[in-house]
Amino acid sequence: MTDQAPRPEGEIPGRPTAASRTTLSHIMTGNDTNLLGTVHGGVIMKLVDDAAGAVAGRHSGGPAVTASMDEMVFLEPVRVGDLVHVRAQVNWTGRSSMEVGVRVMAERWNESTPAQQVGSAYLVFAAVDADGKPRTVPPVIPETEQDKRRYQEAQIRRTHRLARRRAIKELREKRVADGIDD
Repeated sequence: MTDQAPRPEGEIPGRPTAASRTTLSHIMTGNDTNLLGTVHGGVIMKLVDDAAGAVAGRHSGGPAVTASMDEMVFLEPVRVGDLVHVRAQVNWTGRSSMEVGVRVMAERWNESTPAQQVGSAYLVFAAVDADGKPRTVPPVIPETEQDKRRYQEAQIRRTHRLARRRAIKELREKRVADGIDD
């Protein structure tokens, strides 16, 4: 006997947060630098997108595409010779979308000092089928108190994303109705 309610026909079973969590590590070289001699933000953003994409694909059991990046925060510069660890996990799932939270850590490759957080990001991915159409994703099952907090915060971010999108759409429709074409 199980303590879970029976699942409706066709519902995908949930997956725990830890099932798709991953860390991507990369040592930064001279090819990664910007004009100031530190690692280019775009290089970090690509690593973030790569790690988040791997997590989204793992969680959803197939292809997933980046739908948006809500926020990318750079806290400290990353230098040549830093070993960068990009840690990602699914924070929240909808019908076909997933929010992936990413934490970027860096440490000197040749020192025994602890890694420090240098950035963070939240990305939304959409699971797609072979034709590029949305497909259903399994619900995420937050396991720890930290996972539960991240899930709740992701719901708040989703509410804000939808409200912002709706407000912009309404503003644009009003401008068109008022004869303002830009």
